[in-house]
Amino acid sequence: MKKDLVLIGGGGHCKSCIDVIEHTNEFNIIGILDQRELIGSHVLGYEVIGTDDDLLKFKASHFLITVGQIKSNLTRRKIYKNLIDNSLSIATIISPNAHVSKYAKIGAGTIIMHHAIVNSESTIGNNCIINTKALIEHDTVVGNHCHISTAAVLNGNCNIGDDVFIGSNAAVANHITIKDNVVVGAGVTVIRNITTAGIFTGKLNK
Repeated sequence: MKKDLVLIGGGGHCKSCIDVIEHTNEFNIIGILDQRELIGSHVLGYEVIGTDDDLLKFKASHFLITVGQIKSNLTRRKIYKNLIDNSLSIATIISPNAHVSKYAKIGAGTIIMHHAIVNSESTIGNNCIINTKALIEHDTVVGNHCHISTAAVLNGNCNIGDDVFIGSNAAVANHITIKDNVVVGAGVTVIRNITTAGIFTGKLNK
C-alpha cells in the first residue's frame, strides 16, 4: 500500500521531486503546502491544499520538503526543524533510476534524483538534495541540509559539512574537506580543502 505524502513548497524543485516520487510507486501525493494565496492552484495536477501552518492537519501523512536550495537553505532548514519539533514523519525518496549502494546511508528528508550515483560506504545527511546525475563516490560524507547539484562530482573520501551547496558540474577531488556554510559555484574544480564559510568560484588549488 502506498504511503500518503504531503509536499512542502510548490516551485520548480517541487516539479522535479514529483517526477521522482511518481517513479518510485511508493507514495501517494495528497497535496502541496505553499503560500496562502496559492491554495486551490495546482502543480503538475496536484493541489495546493494549505500552508505550513496546516502541518498538523496532515500528521498521519509523511512529508517531504520540496522547496529548492540555491542561494540559501534557511527555508528548508526551518521547515525541517518544524517537522522534527512536531514529531512528524519525514520521507526519504530515492529514484529507481538512481544507483544507491546497499552499503550507503541516506538521511531523513533527503531526495536522490534520477541517475544520481551514491557509492559504497558513503553517508548522506538529513534534508539533502542529491540532484540529477550527481556522483557521490565511495567513503564520502555529506552533512545535513546540503544540495549537490546536477552532474556535480564528489570523489572518494571527501568530507562535506552542513549547509553546503555544490554547483552544477563542479568537481571535488579525493580526500577534500569542505566546512559548513560553503557555496561552490557551478563548474568549479576543488583540489584543496575549504576551511572557511563563503562563496567560492574558480579553480581552488592554492
